[in-house]
Amino acid sequence: MTLRATTLTLIVAFGLSLEGAAVSKQQADSLAKKITQIEQQGQSAPKTRAPGAPRRTSMSEGEVNSWFAYHAPPLLPKGLTEPRLTIVDTRKVVGVATVDLDAIAKSRQSGRTFDIWNLIGGRVPVTVTGLVNAHDGRVRFNLESAEVSGIPVPARLVQEMVDYYSRTPERPNGLRLDDEFALPAGIRDIELSPGAAVVVQ
Repeated sequence: MTLRATTLTLIVAFGLSLEGAAVSKQQADSLAKKITQIEQQGQSAPKTRAPGAPRRTSMSEGEVNSWFAYHAPPLLPKGLTEPRLTIVDTRKVVGVATVDLDAIAKSRQSGRTFDIWNLIGGRVPVTVTGLVNAHDGRVRFNLESAEVSGIPVPARLVQEMVDYYSRTPERPNGLRLDDEFALPAGIRDIELSPGAAVVVQ
């Protein structure tokens, strides 16, 4: 899986969002260049790297938010828009994305008299808060809370959204919210701090 594909997978799985950071084409292009650099560095053979000298690429919330705004839309699944990301501290992130719940309701067609998806719908903001654990070439997201239009919802509903929007030919059932993923491009760690991240290869 490429770095771009993994980035989008994490957006879909976690509903991450960058709140309040100003966006610009300049910042979007800056991160696009960094993503290309990370991919190129990941293709270099490990034996060419100096021992004990990891490659570190920093990025700000503004850059990530701008990349989402200018470069991500054509790559996102239909019905999921405006992903943004807030990095709270060294582990916690808060995210918001606009999600088309009608599409999920239609896809289910459960036939049950009562189905929560028949009661909610439209394009609504979905907020997710959780902890990111990225180390030793692996990453996992632990959900803490979620809201739909400001109303708390259980993890089960979030999982159903993830199921729908993360389906691919390779993963027809979508992703599990608590899955652990291999990081692409030789990334070993992702170091978070308020408003910023550093990719370590």
